[in-house]
Amino acid sequence: MRYRARVPPRVLLATDSLLPSANGIGRVARLTARVLADLARRGELQVRAISLSDDRAATDLGLPIKAFHGSRARFVLACQTAALGCTHFVYDFAGMARAHPRWMRPRRRSLVWVHGVEIWEQARPDRVRTLARADALVTNTEYTRARADRIHGGFSRATPCWLGTETDDLPAEGPRPSGSDNVLLLGRIDPGGGEKGHRELIECWPAVVHAVPTARLLFAGGGPAESLVRTWVERSPARDHIDLLGFVPEEKLAALWSRTAVFAMPARGEGLGLAYLEAMRHGIPIVASVHDAAPEINLHEVTGYNVDLDQRNDLATRIIQLLRDRQLQARLGSAGRDRWQTHFRYSAFQARFESVLRQFLAR
Repeated sequence: MRYRARVPPRVLLATDSLLPSANGIGRVARLTARVLADLARRGELQVRAISLSDDRAATDLGLPIKAFHGSRARFVLACQTAALGCTHFVYDFAGMARAHPRWMRPRRRSLVWVHGVEIWEQARPDRVRTLARADALVTNTEYTRARADRIHGGFSRATPCWLGTETDDLPAEGPRPSGSDNVLLLGRIDPGGGEKGHRELIECWPAVVHAVPTARLLFAGGGPAESLVRTWVERSPARDHIDLLGFVPEEKLAALWSRTAVFAMPARGEGLGLAYLEAMRHGIPIVASVHDAAPEINLHEVTGYNVDLDQRNDLATRIIQLLRDRQLQARLGSAGRDRWQTHFRYSAFQARFESVLRQFLAR
């Protein structure tokens, strides 16, 4: 009797962007692409990718990619026609999954990443409907899954999968300057300017400077609300101790991390916070908040602190405590690096996500 050889699943990865300078969702897309490419090299699947917003195809991910220069019509058409040759589709977030082909029989299966704010209280109804139709949902944390399920229902079936960095390597930088009192917030400044903690840090900064006169607050990252944050800074009595760096290119981030004593992103809407993982990788203690997924990633009094932003002095107190105590900085930073090596290196993410993918592809 002849047995037909099993044909590997044929996967299309459909994303907004795959270039190295991409935002947080783009970084998840790149992580996803790397894992798919590794599985393809081992013969477990065939894969190609498309990106909506890129003006050129990323060349460092090990798989064929076509960029659509922002053309939504061409991107949607590519998803629809891919149904003729692909068996499975992977999307980097709900917005991209709206292009999923539903006309083909047998139906093409889909897996969609869920990140947080895009599916919480202010979620667009079309995105909620899109995720309800997906065959598999992957959330970046248990917190994201639980909050989405509490609001909309139907998300208990999602699989939490912590993200990671794109490397297993520790930074190549030398020792951090012993006299640095720089506190860094690295993140995009979205409309309103308040989601990542910019406003709260500016408000508490006079108290921090009063206690630690050499303290400097560094904001790195651009975005639509950058001018609003600049206005807040100009109105602050501590404005001479706050630097707005704007967008920092990837090649300059290592130098920025090397002169950072504390990473502070006391946000209210982070589904995971990839910047927390980079801070851990660099051995920098973290100040986050109790109001989002941060406590799942940043262990309170182990790798940093998670503050209650509704308690007036909590944020300033923790930052002052860290800036005044170099040994505490070193201890929490070292614990963060250990946590990164155990849970948030690329290879740790790869093992988690490969398990998720194999279950999806086997269906």
